[in-house]
Amino acid sequence: MTVGPGSVTDRPPADSRAYRKITFAVVGTRAVLTLTNPARKNAIGPAMMNELLWALDDAAKDVAVRSIVLTGAGDAFCAGGDFSEMSAGDGELAFKGDFADLLLTIVRSPKPVIARVNGTAMGGGLGLVAACHFAVAADVAKFGTPEIDVGLFPMMIMAVLARIVPRRRLLSMMLLGERMGASEAKALGIVGQVVPAEELDAAVSAIADRIAQKSPITVKLGLEAFVAQDDLDLGSALPMLRERLAGCLATEDAREGLMAFLEKRPPVWLGR
Repeated sequence: MTVGPGSVTDRPPADSRAYRKITFAVVGTRAVLTLTNPARKNAIGPAMMNELLWALDDAAKDVAVRSIVLTGAGDAFCAGGDFSEMSAGDGELAFKGDFADLLLTIVRSPKPVIARVNGTAMGGGLGLVAACHFAVAADVAKFGTPEIDVGLFPMMIMAVLARIVPRRRLLSMMLLGERMGASEAKALGIVGQVVPAEELDAAVSAIADRIAQKSPITVKLGLEAFVAQDDLDLGSALPMLRERLAGCLATEDAREGLMAFLEKRPPVWLGR
């Protein structure tokens, strides 16, 4: 898979916009969103956040897109916040939201979001990785929460990291401004897979290709249910999920999947 600036795409995005801080490419069944500020290690500011929100919305609405890949141009994923940029008005798109909105949009995406971590992911960049459904890192990638060293604290990314990293380990990371390599990030669950840099595209493609083989409506319903149960106690989650299962069973794809299983043939998904 070729990603980043200058990518060769199978077709243009469904809704081309005047992106300046990112690129949007459709490669096969995936939308590839690339942070394009390599001179600043793809540091993220309000305009880039806003463009990502528009791109995620476009990808979610494109029926041909089955998964979304988030990555960075050059040798970094995202080095954190871009303090040189103060407002979303630097771009040409109408204001859609800020960093909190961006993290929520990724977490609540109806299509799986895969972080392709090609290099440094610090601060806000680490938050983006933690918010994604999948994260594959090159073995050279570095991770950390260095905000405290400049008199700040990783407030918003704390919310997504706390759902992955054990409490005391996360406190240590944030209070000491720790940095770590890809293998330690994998041990903590921040990334799910670490591969040599030259194998990164193949690893991301393997995940995206497997997602493309699943029923799109089932994936959507499953992700929505996962988000809905995330903050519920067990007594509230189980009845809600029972209802969600009934909704899933009512789809044409569920009927097709069960029939294909009984007939020992591959299912033909209709997406409804």
